Amino acid sequence: MTTSLSSLGWERHRSAVPADMEPGRIVRADRGISTVVTASGEVRASLGGAAMACAAADPVALPCAGDWVLVRHWPDKRVTMEKILPRRTAIIRRTSDKDSAGQVLAANITTAAVVASMDPLPESATIERLLALAWDSGAPPVLILTKADLVRDPDAIAEQLTDIAPGVPVIPASAEQGTGLEALKALAAHGKTLGLIGASGAGKSTLVNALVGEDIMGTQQVRRVDGKGKHTTTFRALIAVPGGGALLDTPGIRAIGMLDGVQGLDRAFSDVRGLAAQCRFPDCAHAGEPGCAIAAALATGELAHRRWASWLKLVRELEFEQKRQQNRISASARTPDWHSARHRPGRS
Repeated sequence: MTTSLSSLGWERHRSAVPADMEPGRIVRADRGISTVVTASGEVRASLGGAAMACAAADPVALPCAGDWVLVRHWPDKRVTMEKILPRRTAIIRRTSDKDSAGQVLAANITTAAVVASMDPLPESATIERLLALAWDSGAPPVLILTKADLVRDPDAIAEQLTDIAPGVPVIPASAEQGTGLEALKALAAHGKTLGLIGASGAGKSTLVNALVGEDIMGTQQVRRVDGKGKHTTTFRALIAVPGGGALLDTPGIRAIGMLDGVQGLDRAFSDVRGLAAQCRFPDCAHAGEPGCAIAAALATGELAHRRWASWLKLVRELEFEQKRQQNRISASARTPDWHSARHRPGRS
């Protein structure tokens, strides 16, 4: 199947393209080499030029599925990615290593879809955390509830979850019955990219197969007792939708670390932020102060204690991460440049 760059979202005015290069979009990024779709076909390209220098300095600058790049064809048949174009949106999570670096899960998506199974339903706190990650990407999020055919009243469950997803469309879907697929196809129409994030076993790959119309992503059975499954998708992949745009499938996420998601957290908990703005004192700590709107909402049930606890946990996590980043920057500034010191004039 031939895929045009315009169907994947390429806009000619987006970037000046030198005569010796051509634009393309990464459909899969492996270690050291990426698969790129260009107007002249699909190529395998390695990092080169400025793109290599940027990636070496910042892990977030590494190529990712969904990135738009400029590639150069060499006389010896090599193809290199000379430039990764600025991302308009990106889903970035914190890695679990001690450096707490960022990892880009998806780039240049037009809609960030949090995918969760209805059977069994995941914890609300997990959905909230994923929605905060999605909001922080810069793309509007949706909540897709898969396996709607396995529950008695999927619409009631969707309505229930609107309380933890303010301002986010909630779409019940069933790949088996075709429920919700038309709404999702609209989000992956010509020039659009629907990015999918969620835990293993949420049904992302099954959903991709249903939207594309063929089994291109492997699927496995999920343990019925807890809904957990193996990482069927082990790499991020951009898949063209026939007659439409694209889907960006990601591996199942076990750890959902927040890197610098203050704006995403505020959007995901806009109800909590709205209540806090009604407190009598602007610097209210919500710990017994008079006129605290949060305390009043908790007392009446307008705000669930579980949701408040989830908000506090994520706020503290972000504060801790910000302190770690500041400490790391300070430590780096204090570290002497021993290499330079050994080569200063006057030293033997």
